[in-house]
Amino acid sequence: MKFVSTRNSELKVNLSEALQMGLAKDGGLYIPEYFPQFDWESLDPNISYPDFACQLLKPFFNEDELKEKLHQICKESFTFEAPVITLDEHNYVLELFHGPTLSFKDFGARFLASCLSQIKSNKSFSILVATSGDTGSAVAAAFYQKPNINVVVMFPEGKISHRQERQITCWGDNVLALSVKGNFDDCQRLVKEAFGENWWHQRTYLNTSNSINIGRLLPQSTYYAYSAWQFYLKHKKQANYIVPSGNIGNVTACFWAKKMGLPIGDIVISQNENNVIGEYLQTQLMPNKKSIETLANAMDVGKPSNFERLSKLLGSFDAFKATITSYKAADTEIIETIKKAKEKYNYIACPHTATAFFARENQPSEEKLKPYIMVATADPAKFNDVVEPALEEKVELPQRLKLLLEKEQTAKHIAPDMQELMNVYSTTFDKIP
Repeated sequence: MKFVSTRNSELKVNLSEALQMGLAKDGGLYIPEYFPQFDWESLDPNISYPDFACQLLKPFFNEDELKEKLHQICKESFTFEAPVITLDEHNYVLELFHGPTLSFKDFGARFLASCLSQIKSNKSFSILVATSGDTGSAVAAAFYQKPNINVVVMFPEGKISHRQERQITCWGDNVLALSVKGNFDDCQRLVKEAFGENWWHQRTYLNTSNSINIGRLLPQSTYYAYSAWQFYLKHKKQANYIVPSGNIGNVTACFWAKKMGLPIGDIVISQNENNVIGEYLQTQLMPNKKSIETLANAMDVGKPSNFERLSKLLGSFDAFKATITSYKAADTEIIETIKKAKEKYNYIACPHTATAFFARENQPSEEKLKPYIMVATADPAKFNDVVEPALEEKVELPQRLKLLLEKEQTAKHIAPDMQELMNVYSTTFDKIP
């Protein structure tokens, strides 16, 4: 199995190379050369999630140095559940927030960290990551104290929740937390620019664990594949999904699982006011705009990187328009939806998950008779400043979050400037005279 750039199918690398490089040399994103069909019908119904993931991902690891390590990687990465909660006969929730930092990002971050730590290298790795909220804490937790790996997490100053920030800034050691005076797009721009700077490549193997990296997308496809398979075994029907989307990685992973032959029906995108996909569907042009601050801040992305992967998969605008349905929830609608979910289902949704509930509520009547799984991307306790005023009640604080919030916090502040980023990296990590 080879991996090619979204911009040039002649640029081919093996999996380990794609994992280490993050971005392709031409600035494109790596995608599999093809998607193997997965024989889910012959599986033992009682197979564990890690063993299922190993079977699903095995073809992508063929002829790669990590092939013999895949089972171990899955075992140590997927140590928590991804349960599907039944609300009623037509409505379900896939909860992806039972990992150590209470967001779906734990699946991909832990998998990528495990992969990179298994690759032999004569230089240290440096992981640069931009976060609009949840990615940063998941990456920091996954890579914390991994040998020979330095981590730089950049987040937009004042634009993520208090609890999200504390989860990013509580690590120290090989994790450098940077508060950037700008927005998420400024942080993401710095990550992309760094790959074109020789300064970085002279010192380290530069990488990213944003969903830019193929090592994030592959493991994310496993929870869609597994939940769709389990749903079919139980209901003898295809599962349909509504996926909250910012950088478009999570929903792309769902499409990848469907492409591999899993019993997945329609895939709907829910967004906040940034509404990038909605605007694209109306204008046929990808918007070039700054991100808008919303209550669903982890989805505050104006230029989603994974749009390249999704559009490449679907092939043309006409195919995109025929395949994709998108809904936009404004902040007022997010608040109202959080209230409705509690009243109707006794379910507490985070602001991002609320966009999926909003999309479900606003689907045509014929769609409401189909079974839909709404994807819950984060624990509502991470967004207590939004959820608690909406419900006028306290949200239970999970013990694993409480422990992170009690740790000492350390962060440095920079402008969205490459020279400042290089200076603070050098001061913190650089061993070159």
